[in-house]
Amino acid sequence: MDEDALSRDDVIGKVCLTRDTIASHPKGFSGWAHLTEVDPDEEVQGEIHLRLEVRPGARACRLRCSVLEARDLAPKDRNGASDPFVRVRYKGRTQETSIVKKSCYPRWNETFEFELQEGAMEALCLEAWDWDLVSRNDFLGKVVIDVQRLRVAQQEEGWFRLQPDQSKSRRHDEGNLGSLQLEVRLRDETVLPSSYYQPLVHLLCHEVKLSMQGPGQLIPLIEETTSTECRQDVATNLLKLFLGQGLAKDFLDLLFQLELSRTSETNTLFRSNSLASKSMESFLKVAGMQYLHGVLGPIINKVFEEKKYVELDPSKVEVKDVGCSGLHRPQTEAEVLEQSAQTLRAHLGALLSALSRSVRACPAVVRATFRQLFRRVRERFPGAQHENVPFIAVTSFLCLRFFSPAIMSPKLFHLRERHADARTSRTLLLLAKAVQNVGNMDTPASRAKEAWMEPLQPTVRQGVAQLKDFITKLVDIEEKDELDLQRTLSLQAPPVKEGPLFIHRTKGKGPLVSSSFKKLYFSLTTEALSFAKTPSSKKSALIKLANIRAAEKVEEKSFGSSHVMQVIYTDDAGRPQTAYLQCKCVNELNQWLSALRKVSINNTGLLGSYHPGVFRGDKWSCCHQKEKTGQGCDKTRSRVTLQEWNDPLDHDLEAQLIYQHLLGVEAMLWERHRELSGGAEAGTVPTSPGKVPEDSLARLLRVLQDLREAHSSSPAGSPPSEPNCLLELQT
Repeated sequence: MDEDALSRDDVIGKVCLTRDTIASHPKGFSGWAHLTEVDPDEEVQGEIHLRLEVRPGARACRLRCSVLEARDLAPKDRNGASDPFVRVRYKGRTQETSIVKKSCYPRWNETFEFELQEGAMEALCLEAWDWDLVSRNDFLGKVVIDVQRLRVAQQEEGWFRLQPDQSKSRRHDEGNLGSLQLEVRLRDETVLPSSYYQPLVHLLCHEVKLSMQGPGQLIPLIEETTSTECRQDVATNLLKLFLGQGLAKDFLDLLFQLELSRTSETNTLFRSNSLASKSMESFLKVAGMQYLHGVLGPIINKVFEEKKYVELDPSKVEVKDVGCSGLHRPQTEAEVLEQSAQTLRAHLGALLSALSRSVRACPAVVRATFRQLFRRVRERFPGAQHENVPFIAVTSFLCLRFFSPAIMSPKLFHLRERHADARTSRTLLLLAKAVQNVGNMDTPASRAKEAWMEPLQPTVRQGVAQLKDFITKLVDIEEKDELDLQRTLSLQAPPVKEGPLFIHRTKGKGPLVSSSFKKLYFSLTTEALSFAKTPSSKKSALIKLANIRAAEKVEEKSFGSSHVMQVIYTDDAGRPQTAYLQCKCVNELNQWLSALRKVSINNTGLLGSYHPGVFRGDKWSCCHQKEKTGQGCDKTRSRVTLQEWNDPLDHDLEAQLIYQHLLGVEAMLWERHRELSGGAEAGTVPTSPGKVPEDSLARLLRVLQDLREAHSSSPAGSPPSEPNCLLELQT
């Protein structure tokens, strides 16, 4: 799309990949795909409810067509809705319904009749259109009815899927509209009930719990057999699994020991893409995202709002980009460089000050993990000559793999809704480089790479002292303090999804209007959906998690917005209630729906239907039913599968993905088993484990064998539980 601030966005082109195309690439589709022309007559969605009858008449049979309603129509107008009407055509005669303004869920309840001639073969055609006062009407889809088949059936009623208009010839402009580089992977997983994964989970957890006595056998073996290309996925799955078991800190400590045992040079410590590095990255994104937003958010927002031209590299300075100074003359290159250095020093100083003040705000589990890392590194590299090594180990994750990437790409860390423009991106990149220099403890090697960063050195040197003081306080947390701090910071369950929403709660019998929405800060945990005036305010529970019955979208015409959702729940007295929450964009809406549905998927009493409208006056706006507590007019959706960091953990899915990975390297596991057991044949798993070191591997192979049998015994097309299809798209 080409974004337009005043008019409707223009379509540039589209890329369409079918499921079969994606499935034909087991490792995922990756490459450039040509944009093709978009014909608006092909981009349709939704269904229309029709009642069709063939009735006897005085001279000939009559065809009666009742156009009742439609749902989920494509929004064609800037207000996020359409003004739909239906055009009914038969044998050259055309009739139209009335126009329903601002709705993708219109109701007409209008009936049309046509005379049927004996032997006529022409079909009945119904076209849905979006009415426009000034420009051309937009096509919404059509339904073609076989009248001969209807003659036999005499009558038919139901929901008919709107189809595109493919009667026009298509032009093929591949390559003329540009291309889009995509990475798309489809994974279709059948997730078994939890009981099937318990042996695998218990075995892996047992290994981690014994890590204080040594690194064990299975985790090192998993790391050894994991290829570089899938290491991030394996690290993420393992981390999420152990996080759900309360063993994330112990799992990471085990990986720290493994990495330190094979590292002799301090300058290479945690600099490779090892399982430890990838797992720690995942851990910080899961456990530290809210903390990151608190520290970085104000600085990032200020950079975006100021939009100052900043450049330190003399070879890239463009004086003309700056314009005139207050003296009505172009600034010199030296003035541009000095002004840029001042701006960056201010941003870096503000960031370091915010970081220094954030010790208590850092989640206790993150502090405890960094404490373990600090201790392990200091034990491995004692002595005055290695004084800075424990600090650099902490900053290699905190600064180089967490804060710096978030500064360079704030949208990917949910700090901003949009990517930065070229000028802001350059400022962010230079700021990230400065943070990296501070994280590297201002080593001569880091200074030598880009000498033009020298103007920031005073702030960098001061930042190193601030950072060391911060880390000293950060890791100064004992076991008892850790538990006390965890209780203080986690009076409620850890947040699954947080952010600002606009809430509307019905009061009295008056009409619902959008102006009654109030902005509050919401937090969803595995216990409740709560709200507060600000992120730091004390939260009040709005809905207990166990009371949620459905989370669904609200049709656009109800509040004049396409980003409103409803949470249907029961209060403490068991009475049904509905909370209407407005999100800032469609992505935010989908993320909230995904999180709400996932945390409540096992609730009892989930609804099978709902009303996409609101109860206004004495009837529902969507279906005009008079009964407020009656059955809904649309079916509820079970889930939105968005695998985002702020989505709740799906322990069974993580176990299934780990099982699939181990299945892929099973041959290597058997090879190691033969080495350790003196040549046992593949497929021969010991039935009773002894006390030799390789028993954990033998048990793992037996667990894999049991899981394989459980999957194969599941009847085709009838898995033990609902399949979880994950579609990952990166542009």
